[in-house]
Amino acid sequence: MIKRNNASIFKCVIHKVGNKFNSTKNAFSEKEVVFDEASYELMLPFLLRPFGSVVQSHRFNHHSNVELNEINNYANLIFGDDNQFLDTSKHIVTHLFEQSNSAQIKTGDVLVVYFNGIQYNDMTVDALGIFKIENKTNFFQTYLENNSYDVLVQSGINSKKVDKGCLILNTSDREGNIILSVDNNNYDTQYWINKFLNIKYADDTNSHTQNYLELCKEFSTEIIKNTYGQQERSTFLAKTVDFFKENEIVNVERFKDEVFEEDKYKTLFDDYKKEFEGENDVLIRNQFDVAETVFNKEKKKIKSEIKLDTNIQIKLDIDAPDASTEYLERGYDEEKKMNYYKVYFNTED
Repeated sequence: MIKRNNASIFKCVIHKVGNKFNSTKNAFSEKEVVFDEASYELMLPFLLRPFGSVVQSHRFNHHSNVELNEINNYANLIFGDDNQFLDTSKHIVTHLFEQSNSAQIKTGDVLVVYFNGIQYNDMTVDALGIFKIENKTNFFQTYLENNSYDVLVQSGINSKKVDKGCLILNTSDREGNIILSVDNNNYDTQYWINKFLNIKYADDTNSHTQNYLELCKEFSTEIIKNTYGQQERSTFLAKTVDFFKENEIVNVERFKDEVFEEDKYKTLFDDYKKEFEGENDVLIRNQFDVAETVFNKEKKKIKSEIKLDTNIQIKLDIDAPDASTEYLERGYDEEKKMNYYKVYFNTED
């Protein structure tokens, strides 16, 4: 997460990126943006606001040598000599254009911005921002003509949300430059993260927590739900959440002992963990500290409910791991030839 209290825009340029799939071309500006006071006061928070809630950071990646990563090189050029800003910004847009290999990839405005005064943890650093605006909003504009007001429709940028953006901080750790990324139109997640930026999550507690929770969510759907049913899936997810709430450190062996009552589940989990690591190119640590902020954020995404084909839904409390086994009973009615759930309770609201 960053703080933007003392941040300022040092340089900014706007280009347009096309799509080589449908033969639309890039259009480049030859001058930097000169803001008036009103547009500057609106633009600065518009660009930086999304990163105030970003917890996980990325690092540049490359299959052979990270120094060959294009955006890494362009950022270092600008940080090393800000006189390179305008020309290098064009190379950034050209590189983005080269990644548009399908009709899904949208054309749009690209803002390349050099920021001063970004606060990250206890540091104040410069940062290079790259933003792509893919969707325009229609709005009414009123105007006066011949002593009467009229109205016309214009199209512009919605100042409430950045479609895609990244901040490359001019500071690094043992893994390289620290990068924050947002994508509110993730119709093609490969396009922005993997192809254009070519970045990966940092090897820290945030990513360890994220990866493990993703593993558990996918395991609950792909294995438990498909094999043992939705009730078992909900119980597993509730126990997973409870384990993370009760432990500051996750040890994989202890997790399996507490969450799974039968060894068959442990074997299935181990096998699926290996598949997950291979498919996602990640390594699940055997022990790691829980990143509470990431856990709380991911917990909100976990849906624990049973949807029935009779237009009835049973919503289970993700914070009550024993409720499903104690108060929900599944059976089969021979007369109706249908499955059923029996719910036990004392009072109702």
